[in-house]
Amino acid sequence: MPTVRNALIWDAGRDRAEYGDIVIKDGYISSITAPKEAEGSILYDCKGRCLVLPGLVNAHTHVSMTLLRGLGEELPLMEWLQKKIFPIEDRLTAENIRSGADLAIMEMIAAGITCFADMYYFMDEVAMAVLESGMRAALCRGLPGDNPVKLAENLALAKTYNGCEERITVQLGPHAPYTVPRPALEHIVETALDKNLGIQFHWLETKGELDSFRNEYKIEPADYLEQTGLLGVKELILAHCVWHPADQLSVVARDNVTFVHNPKSNMKLGSGYAPIKEFISSGVRVALGTDGAASNNRLDMWDEMRFAALVHKGYHLDPTIAGARGILKMATVNGACGAGFRDAGFIKAGQRADMVIVDMDNPRYVGCDPGNVPEFVVYAGSSRDVRATIVNGNVLYKDGKFNTLDSEKILAAASRDRRSLTS
Repeated sequence: MPTVRNALIWDAGRDRAEYGDIVIKDGYISSITAPKEAEGSILYDCKGRCLVLPGLVNAHTHVSMTLLRGLGEELPLMEWLQKKIFPIEDRLTAENIRSGADLAIMEMIAAGITCFADMYYFMDEVAMAVLESGMRAALCRGLPGDNPVKLAENLALAKTYNGCEERITVQLGPHAPYTVPRPALEHIVETALDKNLGIQFHWLETKGELDSFRNEYKIEPADYLEQTGLLGVKELILAHCVWHPADQLSVVARDNVTFVHNPKSNMKLGSGYAPIKEFISSGVRVALGTDGAASNNRLDMWDEMRFAALVHKGYHLDPTIAGARGILKMATVNGACGAGFRDAGFIKAGQRADMVIVDMDNPRYVGCDPGNVPEFVVYAGSSRDVRATIVNGNVLYKDGKFNTLDSEKILAAASRDRRSLTS
């Protein structure tokens, strides 16, 4: 059986890292043995100098927005959307979506990201890109307004791809409270319940959205979530949550709900600080995401982890907040659970063999030992340290080379489409 040999292993279930061999069978971790004792073929020989982590999960993004990266920089969210992003999105074709998705997937695989959650258009193109790349993903068709045709497209996506190769889950994608009328949202929720599907939803990204709930809708956000039925769906991904009231967190602290923290996008767009301290203390599951490359502008979870750990310490004047171990949990198992993959996110027998191999034989890891791995990864680590990315026991990226992607072809197609969209 394929084996990752002689690795230092850490996941969110461990107090300390340990050295061992990771044995893989049929896409799952079969066992972990003492180092250099497992039999079988060697998938990657870490030689005691590489760290193995669960694959990183980008729990909220819009991958095809790689083609829109750098447009409308340094504008407020609504002005950025309405003046720069929406006009180009109206021109996007299925071909554009595929080239943008391929570009994003290439960027993410090289950074140790094994799974992502995505909301956009022409999502069958994204699904095909996922399947061909070997990645894992949670996908939904964005549903602004009240449009039965778009909802039908989302349901067709679910019928074709939900559960496909056990690497794709499909949710419904109502865009946000400010773009989806409440009756339409309630219909989408009823449909999700009927079809046993989850939902991805932009939630309270800006203060203006919170003001609208209270001043226009005359309702508190937690009451809205309950009354519309959103809290009852199979999985509910609430992206951003910057302005969710801290005194209304008990309502959302449940196993089917995941808040996705996107700190760099929120900072760049001037949206504010999500109250992560309160989320964690209230028992809310928090995952990490980059948001789209047009607003971040990177799809780099290492960057996101470090920033998430630092920004809250500075804001609260407290270095104990957002510790490295909790941040790594957000970036791995919490994201996997939110995306509907309950058997991923740990390095242990019975879990899916999704992992990232990290080169510790470099200056940033001098002093790293089994007791301080999370701190070195979050504060000193970099996506430059990724040596291999493995999903379902398959090596997608190894030592700078892609095994499932034609990087030259992808870069050429993305460059062509970017020129056509902005000319």
